[in-house]
Amino acid sequence: MKKEKVVIGMSGGVDSSVAAYLLKEAGYDVTGVTMITCDEEQCGQDPSRDAKKVAEEIGIPHYTVDFRKEFKASVMDYFCEEYLEGRTPNPCVVCNRFVKWEALLNWAGQIGADKIATGHYANIITLPNGRYAVANADVSRKDQTYALYNLTQEQLSHTLMPIGTYEKDEIRRIAQKAGISVAQKADSQDICFIPDGDYASFIRNYTGNVPAEGNFVDRQGKILGRHKGMIHYTVGQRKGLGIALGYPAFVLEIRPKTNEIVLGNDEESLTTTVRAHLLNAMGVEHFDEMEGSRLFAKIRYNHRGGWCSLKVTGPDEITCTFEEPQRAVTPGQALVLYGDGYILGGGRIL
Repeated sequence: MKKEKVVIGMSGGVDSSVAAYLLKEAGYDVTGVTMITCDEEQCGQDPSRDAKKVAEEIGIPHYTVDFRKEFKASVMDYFCEEYLEGRTPNPCVVCNRFVKWEALLNWAGQIGADKIATGHYANIITLPNGRYAVANADVSRKDQTYALYNLTQEQLSHTLMPIGTYEKDEIRRIAQKAGISVAQKADSQDICFIPDGDYASFIRNYTGNVPAEGNFVDRQGKILGRHKGMIHYTVGQRKGLGIALGYPAFVLEIRPKTNEIVLGNDEESLTTTVRAHLLNAMGVEHFDEMEGSRLFAKIRYNHRGGWCSLKVTGPDEITCTFEEPQRAVTPGQALVLYGDGYILGGGRIL
């Protein structure tokens, strides 16, 4: 019987390396691909070096494919535009949808592969209604479902996630036992195209746009001081504001039209209402199927989540009302809704 051909994205890290190894052990015809998304001087060390070595160690072919054009258009341009509009982007969500899935699936099809695989800590399930959904990893502290909410049904139907049932320590032990050289390699923490974490410098260099200084104000418009440019701030930020008000101050709002940063106290940073648009339904076909239900939702990657109710408030808009006030609801981040351990859908926070 001919083996099913699978293309796996290999970053050179231990997770995708072990995912490739597990697929081969399960009998798949595995091809490794490292996606080049930006220049080496921009992204740091070339990830294909470690990935190519691992592919040799586990005995699979490996290719390095240039996706810089797709990454620039879908991720870098979006990242800068969002910050310049006073929002806080989530580049991983966009990269997953349009590069790690869409572009990789297109490439996989060109070499006759019907499926792609990744090293994400998540699982793919088929629900009783026939829809595919991304389900929580078996180990909640490693769960990566939040950044996968925007994947389509077509993409999920062609995806394998081999490590969603494992703990990180188990993955490293498997790598060690299999002789995979990156078994103890540290996890990547930063946005891949800004390894030094200096978002403002990246945006200035990439766009040539140097946002002007402006005023810190309170909710009533009273001027509190001067800020050094919108791209240095995000809603919910408390540290690094460079202003002393006699109480812990938070960024409540960014107003690009007037170039104002609104500051307030902890209580003012709380809200129970979250609106989102650019919706993607996953576990359900339509968002109105969730109206009247008690839902669990996350408003950022490391958010512990909270219970809410949902109302469809426009053709591409939902409003969630949380049972408990939520801090730092940040425009540009994702609102992700969960059913019983799997994603129902989500959207971008307004």
